[in-house]
Amino acid sequence: MQAEIYREIARALERGEPLALATVARTRGSTPRKTGAKMVVRADGSFFGTIGGGCGEAEVWQAAMDVLQDGKPRIVTVDLTEPTSGEDKICGGVMDVFVERIG
Repeated sequence: MQAEIYREIARALERGEPLALATVARTRGSTPRKTGAKMVVRADGSFFGTIGGGCGEAEVWQAAMDVLQDGKPRIVTVDLTEPTSGEDKICGGVMDVFVERIG
């Protein structure tokens, strides 16, 4: 998957299209993906790759859209220790995700 992420970044750069790269920088406890997992978010909101799915990925997607707007990198802490209402999918860990603009 990593090679495909880098190919997607190269294609966007060739087209002159900015994108946001989200990388899991640190994990604690049980998380859906481990350190180094990546997701690319395009300016139109579409994305490639995954950092784990669900509400946490949606939170990182929103941060990526903000990064595309203001160009300021940030770290998003995704806390998977609290249950979301009506769902029993609790991983029990925390991920720090670094989000940066490329291009």
